[in-house]
Amino acid sequence: MTGAVELLALYEQMAVIRRTEQAAYDLFMSGLVKGTTHLAAGHEAIAVGASAALRPDDYVFATYRGHHHAMARGATPEECLAELMSRATGVCGAKGGSMHLTKASAGMLGSYAIVGAHLPMAVGAAWSARLRGSEQIAVAFFGDGATNIGAFHEALNLAAVWKLPVLFVCENNLYMEYTPIADVTAVPRPAADRAPAYGIPGEVVDGNDVLLVRDAVALLAERARSGAGPSLLEAQTYRHFGHSRADPATYRPAEEVERWLKHDPLGLARDRLAALGVSTADADARAAQVVAAAVDAAKNAPGPDPREALTDVWADGGAAWRT
Repeated sequence: MTGAVELLALYEQMAVIRRTEQAAYDLFMSGLVKGTTHLAAGHEAIAVGASAALRPDDYVFATYRGHHHAMARGATPEECLAELMSRATGVCGAKGGSMHLTKASAGMLGSYAIVGAHLPMAVGAAWSARLRGSEQIAVAFFGDGATNIGAFHEALNLAAVWKLPVLFVCENNLYMEYTPIADVTAVPRPAADRAPAYGIPGEVVDGNDVLLVRDAVALLAERARSGAGPSLLEAQTYRHFGHSRADPATYRPAEEVERWLKHDPLGLARDRLAALGVSTADADARAAQVVAAAVDAAKNAPGPDPREALTDVWADGGAAWRT
């Protein structure tokens, strides 16, 4: 039952993330989360499966839809929700908000609001690992829309030229904001079909199956560590909410939504566990308890100290302009 024990742990991690995303939605709708949020409900298997295949010291870069990656790499639900509510106990001390969740101590080197901007950063991190001989790899998660951004092509090209230990993971949820990616892209698989142009392997995986994601990332991560260079994985998935909290997602066909909701990451894992005779009831109860406690703690946490506003601005911790 070793496999069942591992799958149950992955399921529980996904359940915590799903409940945290729902809590973020509820807190936003009640006015306790300011600005906007981009929820990743439906994407959990990508973050959890990938992290299960990575080393603790590997580097991860994510998009503004990055709550799931922050938690998969070690940020707690309380830290994330407190950050969304601009509390001092937030993972970034209330300086990042929903779109910039970062936990460098866990290798989570940030979520980035500028589409595609973090892909060259991941290449730089991989170069650093190569120079230091650390055998770390860098993993850049990005949406399908980023494949039509110049930084995507620049990052793949340079990573291939220098054979860097970097893995590019496209979370293809079919829509770039409100536009179907298929309507504006010349190839059917926006990421994987372009990788060969740079001499990079491009693979496709069911992004809602946590075990398939884990296994695919494990193979590509080992390839990167061995010195074989970069690779790309296109994980096919679907978001349960709109692009952001201002988006009701009415542009998506009802039958498409229904089909993908039946292919839910938690549902797939739950069915697989049931076939092994394992119930998820206790895991679900623990997840509910963890997130409920996180919501209460975040609500009751203090606001940020204004005296801290100009700290951690530069690498040396100061606020003076560099000369």
